[in-house]
Amino acid sequence: MLSKSDLLKKYDIPAPRYTSYPTVPYWSENPSTKEWLDSLETNLSKPGSALSIYIHIPFCETLCTFCGCNTSITKNHSVERPYVDAVLKELLLYQEKLPSMEMTTLKDIHLGGGTPTYLSEQHLDHLLKDLLKNFKKTNDSEFSIEVDPRRTRLSQLEILKEYGFRRISLGVQDFDPEVQRLVNRNQSFEETKTITEGARSLSYNSVNFDLIYGLPKQTALSMRKTFLQTLSLKPDRIAFYSYAHVPWIKPSQRLFTELDLPQSEEKRELYEIGREILESAGYIEIGMDHFALKHDPLAIASQTNQLHRNFMGYSSHTTDVMLGLGASAISETQDIFFQNQKLEIKYRNQIHNSEIPNFRGHKLSDSDKLRRQLILSIMTKWRVSVPKVLVSDIKTYLQEMENDELITWKENELFVCEKGKPFLRIIGTAFDEKLREGKPEGMLFSKAI
Repeated sequence: MLSKSDLLKKYDIPAPRYTSYPTVPYWSENPSTKEWLDSLETNLSKPGSALSIYIHIPFCETLCTFCGCNTSITKNHSVERPYVDAVLKELLLYQEKLPSMEMTTLKDIHLGGGTPTYLSEQHLDHLLKDLLKNFKKTNDSEFSIEVDPRRTRLSQLEILKEYGFRRISLGVQDFDPEVQRLVNRNQSFEETKTITEGARSLSYNSVNFDLIYGLPKQTALSMRKTFLQTLSLKPDRIAFYSYAHVPWIKPSQRLFTELDLPQSEEKRELYEIGREILESAGYIEIGMDHFALKHDPLAIASQTNQLHRNFMGYSSHTTDVMLGLGASAISETQDIFFQNQKLEIKYRNQIHNSEIPNFRGHKLSDSDKLRRQLILSIMTKWRVSVPKVLVSDIKTYLQEMENDELITWKENELFVCEKGKPFLRIIGTAFDEKLREGKPEGMLFSKAI
């Protein structure tokens, strides 16, 4: 039987995070704008269907070198109003072209980035007032925002509260000053504490911290300290991500070298330290990289098999239709993925010309839809019922992992064992027809551990 160290070496290979299937590098059947609009109309017209909206705010004042998001770095806040106006016009374009939008109920709003609180109180108010004026909310609607504690004011959270926001996610990453210096994100514990306590004083009922393991110069000692500081603020949920080192995609990551990064077993030890501390404090491990206290909707969804996963990560409920607004935002229906123009200036130009800002997308085949559901199951339930026609192929592909006691089978149902949880991304590749057919040229994904 292989040791833990040997298993980490054996299975620490590049693999997708599976926030979608097919993953973006394998999108091939690009939909036309008409096909995308037809899909939206069809899916929104289904009885009981509700709309979720994601708004991407790309602006940041400084560049965090670990970041893999689509960002625009500027301290010139004159960009705010033209961008907000473009997002609102984009929504108007959809409302003009889709009759079903008039009757659609709004299930969720999520503001992500970039730094959504880059926007001033005035522009947040303008954005949300115009966005919400034509929608009815569902009884269980959920509005959330990602914030940078260094760039967030309580007056901004007050504006958001007026429009129904009750969930907030704070970018923290690590509290160690040397780690922060290397990733160009100097953020004091007090800044994080101020926004955490301020949000709770304003009746935000779910506070999330984003933490990362595998950053340059992280050690077991510094990780323990970061988690003890985190627990002193007791966020309701924690996203504890593996740092994705992809300097061939994000050149800013070349500001530190691979020698500065904890490797394989050392990196996984950082995760195990965090997991042990969190579980001792009453947090439940949710799928891959996520933890939540028992009262949090994410934990409840996990226990009741309602957990969902999409481009924004784990969610406590399924999204019917996700409409992404803003530069690089990704939308999805049951049969199409659709991404907006990535460059902010090109995005605004297309909107100015009254064009849906089509950059790329993918029309899902029947096989795509099936495998999407299989991967979703393994990512949210740690198990999946495999159709009989695929069982032989999947068993053969995962035979080594079964031999290593990372997975087990009960008839045609596949289960992830406790010692197999670190390798969930690798297990997911068994169902990834696109990946197994052959990789595109060049490196695509970070390593799985």
